[in-house]
Amino acid sequence: MKAPLILILGAALALAGCSSLLGGGADRPTAIYSPQVQVVPDPGWPSTPASIVVAKPSAARVLDSSRIAVRPTPDELQVYQGAAWAQSATAMLQDAVVRTLEDSGKTTGAGTAESGIRGTYKLMLHIRHFEADYAGGQVPSVVLVVNAKLVQNQDQSVAASRTFNVTQPAAGTGTAQVVQAFDQALAQLTSQIVGWTLASAQAQPATP
Repeated sequence: MKAPLILILGAALALAGCSSLLGGGADRPTAIYSPQVQVVPDPGWPSTPASIVVAKPSAARVLDSSRIAVRPTPDELQVYQGAAWAQSATAMLQDAVVRTLEDSGKTTGAGTAESGIRGTYKLMLHIRHFEADYAGGQVPSVVLVVNAKLVQNQDQSVAASRTFNVTQPAAGTGTAQVVQAFDQALAQLTSQIVGWTLASAQAQPATP
């Protein structure tokens, strides 16, 4: 089911005191979106004898939820009415990274802490931005900003750290178009994080 984007930028900017996206109501059904992130492993990614545990990412409460965040103005963060994620942003990112590490075949093992793998390394992710941002335009772009730290499990030292920033313009203002941009941006972000993780693990060998 396709749900319209509950935001008309010009009207939203003109209405003083507007605190949530316009439209929708208590009796309006919610469209549940579940991006299917498909990342083709890069044959050029290095192999590592290490195993990697992907910790549950951290994020601000508004991002670690099922609400789809949008920023109509630089200082205002709202959510789309009548639409929600099937998973939180943190769960989507963790699942995508674990699945891509597994599919790459470049490690001796990858999984979550719940999977029982102790791991040579722990990949810690903090989501700073996971939202659609109008940035003064008529059509939003999806902005994903994530800080990643690769931590050696033996002594908890940080082997590598990097902040990733991905921006993907949406094809339009419709909710489905914005969700498609999230899907594309998350695939780009996942590929970058996995490639960096493998390269960092290879460059910083740790004791299993």
